[in-house]
Amino acid sequence: MSTRIALLVGTPKGAFILDGDAARRDWSLRGPLCEGWPVHDISLEPGSGALLAAAGSPWYGPAVWRSEDLGQTWTHSSEGLTYGDDGPKIKTVWNVTATDDTIYAGVEPAGLFRSRDRGATWEHVAGLTNHPTRLEWQPGNGGLILHSIVPHRTDRERVWVGISAVGAFETRDGGATWETRNKGVRAGFAPDPYPEFGQCVHKMVMAADGGEHLYQQNHCGVYRSGDGGRNWEEITTGLPSEFGFPMAAHPQDPKTIWTIPLNGADRGRFMPDASAAVWRTNDGGDSWIRSGEGLPEQAAFVGVLREAMAVDRLDPVGVYFGTSTGQVYGSADEGRTWAMVADNLPPVWSVEAAVLD
Repeated sequence: MSTRIALLVGTPKGAFILDGDAARRDWSLRGPLCEGWPVHDISLEPGSGALLAAAGSPWYGPAVWRSEDLGQTWTHSSEGLTYGDDGPKIKTVWNVTATDDTIYAGVEPAGLFRSRDRGATWEHVAGLTNHPTRLEWQPGNGGLILHSIVPHRTDRERVWVGISAVGAFETRDGGATWETRNKGVRAGFAPDPYPEFGQCVHKMVMAADGGEHLYQQNHCGVYRSGDGGRNWEEITTGLPSEFGFPMAAHPQDPKTIWTIPLNGADRGRFMPDASAAVWRTNDGGDSWIRSGEGLPEQAAFVGVLREAMAVDRLDPVGVYFGTSTGQVYGSADEGRTWAMVADNLPPVWSVEAAVLD
């Protein structure tokens, strides 16, 4: 069987799948899927290859959808996705991330759930909700949401999460206890610009070498950490703005990441100068390269949300992003040149790239 690519796209009007060939030139569209439910994130379950979609319906509430046949048919479950009768009502699932034996779901209001039965039932990871800082958590502009879930690749007891506008946390004991991981990250909107928590992390990813090497795009800059988030170093210099949402890490090169700066939190949140571009570093953030060839050079008043950027694992690596106005763009040369993959979709909330052999 020849290699194929599937771009998994989440939107407020359901999920869509863009099927492509290995050359990443010809694409066909399927959807809307998941019965048109708003879908914030789609991911691939290791091993099984099942598709998992994080969703929330204004009528039916939160759920995680599952497809065993690459999106032809779907089931969903919300059993256990609750804080109980006395807790706040969960609005939606923002992120779904699977390891070999566990599926994690990040929800709004911010909290973490997990499933060990392929998403049939869910268990609240109460250790995070019970963190001593919880009563002081404040929502970001998009709400109080847990959107980044970064499991350690070899130690199943370790997981990092990112919450807007609270910051990053890590557990080393399977979720029983959590520690803040925000030292060195600015909160320029707060009286204390370097608090223990209260930073607005927008997206957090693990570098290709795994373990302790992390990156994040924050409300106030871009950062790297070489010690599992205990300390962060700002690497914003060279970018046109400190503000942005998405970030993606190269699957083999730990010093290559991509991000898409926007013009600022209070200036419309679109591409700087309305000229579309993706920025790449090949040296861990010491310097940045702007790539806009093939993207709109003028009147690109578009944004890109935190989950709406992805990479594949081909050589050279493909990079993809979706916009607030329903376009999906792709690059088959690690972000140096770009072409439109799809147009006239609903606003794109998420993009994931699956390589199908």
